[in-house]
Amino acid sequence: TACRLVKYCGVDCQKVHRKQHKNLCKQRVAELNDEQLYTQGHERPEGDFCPICTLPIPLPMEKHSVFMTCCLKQICRGCHVAALKRGMFDCAFCR
Repeated sequence: TACRLVKYCGVDCQKVHRKQHKNLCKQRVAELNDEQLYTQGHERPEGDFCPICTLPIPLPMEKHSVFMTCCLKQICRGCHVAALKRGMFDCAFCR
């Protein structure tokens, strides 16, 4: 079914249940299309991801990341702390 709410054992069962399900199915398909439209354009820009672990940096970014002036990269605190624990006191991205 287009609404993904019901699964049928076969075409015959689907035809029998069609009259009961038709209105609900149309409504759910419209909701799915609305959800798809409303979620478009909410992707985060490339600069909002850590270049080392490639995970999104939590918001507010200033609190959860470190800006490296050598390479002009924003690195998440997790990668920065991991680099410090390994004894890498320079930029974890540039190395």
